[in-house]
Amino acid sequence: MEKSIYTKEYSLFLEQLRKAREEKGLTQTDVAERLGQTQSFVSKVERGERRLDIVELRAFCLALDTPFRLFTARMESALNANFKH
Repeated sequence: MEKSIYTKEYSLFLEQLRKAREEKGLTQTDVAERLGQTQSFVSKVERGERRLDIVELRAFCLALDTPFRLFTARMESALNANFKH
């Protein structure tokens, strides 16, 4: 099995994460400040160099002022639209 960080699905996840940030009009620096992290950390996450676990994803959603449930529902819809199984 291919490592999930290199899959098309994970690329779509990163795209959705970046899109959520941009829709809120936030910069990587804004998100980093809300997370108590560096801008470099957020950049590495968005580029796929730093993988998120579910707890960190929830923190990102809080920093983006996006309900976790809404983010995951949008992700599921994007996956279904792009990868019909």
